[in-house]
Amino acid sequence: MDLNADLGEGFGHWTLGDDRALLSVVTSANVACGYHAGDADTMREVCAQAAEAGVAVGAHVGYRDLAGFGRRFIDVAPDTLTNEVLAQLGALSVFARAAGTRVSYVKPHGALYNALVRHEAQADAVVDAVRLFDPALAVLGPPGAVWLKRASVAGLRVWHEAFADRAYTSAGTLVPRGEPGAVLRDPAEIAARCVQLATEGWVRSVSGRPVRIAADSICVHGDTPNAVEIARTVRAALDAAGVAVARVESPLRHTRQVS
Repeated sequence: MDLNADLGEGFGHWTLGDDRALLSVVTSANVACGYHAGDADTMREVCAQAAEAGVAVGAHVGYRDLAGFGRRFIDVAPDTLTNEVLAQLGALSVFARAAGTRVSYVKPHGALYNALVRHEAQADAVVDAVRLFDPALAVLGPPGAVWLKRASVAGLRVWHEAFADRAYTSAGTLVPRGEPGAVLRDPAEIAARCVQLATEGWVRSVSGRPVRIAADSICVHGDTPNAVEIARTVRAALDAAGVAVARVESPLRHTRQVS
C-alpha cells in the first residue's frame, strides 16, 4: 500500500503543514504546482527533500485559483485546462529534475479532483495533458472516476486512492467538507480504518454500512492540523499489521473484498 500526502502547499512567506516531517513517513508526495498553491521556491525545496527521502514525486495539479486554494469549481474550457495542466507538469518536472528525481504520477487537487469524477469534458482534457506530457506517468484518483476510466482507455497507468482522514458515504463518495464529521481527527481511529482498508478492502460509512474501496494508495491530507501525528500513527499501524508500504510506482496490489 502506498501512503501519500499533499505537500508544498505554501506560497511566498505563507506556509502550510510540515512537509519535511511528512516526507519522513509517506512514500509519495503530491506536490502543488503553483496554481492552487506552491511557487518556484516551494516546488524546488519539496522536490529536493523528497529526493533525499526516497519519496516519489507526484504533480498535484489544480484549477488556477490561489485565492480559493483550488477548492472552487471553474468551468474552464477543455483546451485551456489541458494547457494549464501541461504548464503545471512542466514546472514541477523542471524542479524534480534539478533535484535528481522525476515526476512519477499525477493527482488532481480539490475541486478539480471532484469534478473529474463525473465531468467528461474536463476528464478528457486532463487525460490529454498527461498523455501529451508523458504517457508513462501514472494517474491517481478515486475508484470509479470518469477520468480514470478515460485514462485507462488512453493507455495510462491507473492507481486508485482512498482517504485516511475523510468520511465516506454509503455510495462510496467523500462526505462534503461542509458537513459534520466529514474530516476525521483521531489518529487511532484513522489508523484502524487504514489497516482495515489495506487488509480487507473496505471502510465503514457515516451510516454504518461497509463500503468497498479497492485502493492502491492512501492519502493523509498535509493541511490537517495534526497531519504529522496522523501519518506517523497510520504508518506504524500498517507496519504492525504486516502491510508492505511502498511507492506508487510499485506493481499493482490487490485488496480482499468484503464477503
